[in-house]
Amino acid sequence: MNTSKGSRGLKLLASFLLPVVLLVILLLGFLEYGPLGVFEASVPPIEELFIQNVIFEPEQITLEVFNDGPEPVTVSQLLVHEILWQFEMSPSNTLVPLESGEVSMFYPWIEGDPISFTLISNNGVTFEKEIEVAFTTPQVNFLYVKTFVLLGFYVGVIPVFLGLLWLPFLRRLRKDWYSFLLSLTVGLLIFLGFDTLAESFELIDRIPETLNGIGVLVIGFLLSILVLSAVTYKSENHVSTKGDSYKTLVWGYLISLGIGLHNLGEGLAIGSAYAVGEVALGGTLVIGFMVHNLTEGIAIVSPLTKTLHNIRRFLGHLILMGLLAGAPTIIGTLIGGFAYSAFYAVLFLAIGAGAIFDVSFDILYSMAKGRWISIFTVKNVMGFVIGLLAMYLTGFLVLA
Repeated sequence: MNTSKGSRGLKLLASFLLPVVLLVILLLGFLEYGPLGVFEASVPPIEELFIQNVIFEPEQITLEVFNDGPEPVTVSQLLVHEILWQFEMSPSNTLVPLESGEVSMFYPWIEGDPISFTLISNNGVTFEKEIEVAFTTPQVNFLYVKTFVLLGFYVGVIPVFLGLLWLPFLRRLRKDWYSFLLSLTVGLLIFLGFDTLAESFELIDRIPETLNGIGVLVIGFLLSILVLSAVTYKSENHVSTKGDSYKTLVWGYLISLGIGLHNLGEGLAIGSAYAVGEVALGGTLVIGFMVHNLTEGIAIVSPLTKTLHNIRRFLGHLILMGLLAGAPTIIGTLIGGFAYSAFYAVLFLAIGAGAIFDVSFDILYSMAKGRWISIFTVKNVMGFVIGLLAMYLTGFLVLA
């Protein structure tokens, strides 16, 4: 009997390993000889060089480059404003696929002026980058750290906590308006979720094609939904035993988490834009962000209005929710200002969008109670629409 089981196990293992072994043999043969007849023709090499970032220092410019193609790339010439210019490249002038390098040059650039770069490979292929406004790249020092921390504090932390202050007013509404507040929350979250996805799509062009920005977005988005759904499923027993107060508290934390991840990605974008001089962050823009992000605090506390009877008792939870939603903006502005990466910006925005859509579905599922048509009451539809319009209209202050 044991011999029979062992034989079946060996056959199962062999059937699994056979395709793998044959694939390894094929790959070894391909690397050694290549597919017969395919590479006999004279085909020009496919060269791709991605200029990821431009660092401006006094009379010094550095281009951070990445080999985004299947062939080695050798940089032989550099044009600045279509003028041939001397440069140094590290680790060498030739980058193998997926290798990063730096192109450094002495150049007396002028702050505020546009500047363009063209790298030319030894095969004559050109790779271009244009900067609309030359701006000294921030260095890690007290002045810039204070600037980015205060920027994240004003844009992210303050608006969220101001929104939390709506809780006493919302609690005074009649209980039959609770579903309206939940619908308002869903409207705010759905708009924020699509806005987050739109921001991530805009950044995909800044990611080298080899790293597959769409893939990063899809993985981050779906992974977030799957993980939070598993957490929600795992916490169902606690919800059934501890009641609605526990459920709404979980909603509050999940909403704060989703908003926090969104604000982390938003902070990355704001910090990087400030660092390269693409945004003049004056008082008007900061005020616009503050008013727009005020609605995030409302989204957090609206589900709590029915079950949060003693605010003082849950004050610690409210503070933690506010920090979870707002503080990541500070982290984002610091990272964006000093070490921006479009790859991580897309990843965190996608994770944030997934979390936001997941908690929106949880709220709607709870409201439906098995009958989805029952959520389409006049109050609920009105709350959802008001939530969408609130996010849309306050967004004009940011654009202005």
